[in-house]
Amino acid sequence: MAQPADAFSSYDAVGIREDLSDMIYQITPEATPFYSMIGKSKAKNTLHEHQTDALRSSGTNAHIEGDDTVATARSATTRLNNQTQIFKDAVIVPDTDEGLSKAGRAKEMAYQLVKAAAEQKLDIEAALLANNAKVVGSDTVARELAGVPAWLVTNTSFGANEGANPTGDGTDARTDETTTLLEFTQARFDTVMQSCWEAGGKPETVILSAFQQAKALAFTGNNNQRVEGKKGTVDNYISVYVTPWGTVNFVPSRENRSRDVLLIEKDKWSAAILRPTKSVELAKTGDSTRRQIVTELTLVAKNEAASGGVFDCTIT
Repeated sequence: MAQPADAFSSYDAVGIREDLSDMIYQITPEATPFYSMIGKSKAKNTLHEHQTDALRSSGTNAHIEGDDTVATARSATTRLNNQTQIFKDAVIVPDTDEGLSKAGRAKEMAYQLVKAAAEQKLDIEAALLANNAKVVGSDTVARELAGVPAWLVTNTSFGANEGANPTGDGTDARTDETTTLLEFTQARFDTVMQSCWEAGGKPETVILSAFQQAKALAFTGNNNQRVEGKKGTVDNYISVYVTPWGTVNFVPSRENRSRDVLLIEKDKWSAAILRPTKSVELAKTGDSTRRQIVTELTLVAKNEAASGGVFDCTIT
């Protein structure tokens, strides 16, 4: 088939209106499972302090009738702290934009602020899960909070060469294994889960990368398992894992380091918020409108012994 002679096609036309969809499609993920699931509390200072304690070990408790009572030695609480971190994003839009007709949004400033807030939430999730020591800060250095890996010392599995636990008070980060990374296996996971239970913890959520989630598919009892889902579908996944020491949910997070698998008892962590997320108008310095999104918070490790981590895992 060929076009008739002298046909005037769309390729020849001038003035065809553009066809721009009135929708904006984003692929950037916004999932923040850890930040969303932990509790929120109020911080009243940039240095947020809290105390931890533990029960004594059990022992024989039998006494003679009428015997004088002797006091048992008591231990003091442990005082810990973390620094609040300021998260900030700014949007500057020329005032000319207010008179323009936009596709997909009514006002550019409103759209960009929503986008910036979502991006900042991802930054918060990444900071909470980062292997990062707290930084006190100064007039020239930004304060930084200590992330989850910097607190975990009681229930951990890590590389035997350079790998090492941190001090456990947020003052230093974990020492990553660089010589020999270890595969994330059911045996390593079960060992840490048992250790959490023996320490009195009850982890119910496992934060891990998509790569390590795929490794969990090989756990005994789930290998090559096909579970009938909705009519016409076949599911192959592991989301709930039942162990002798408790049942956990596997929750992938894009902001978690792939080499870390974190076993979390969510009630033992919280975000202490000094300044909730807020949109603030900035001073006008010209023919533009300026606003910023600001959040200031820190991570509270209420008792790290309730959680655990499988560290130094292979990532390829």
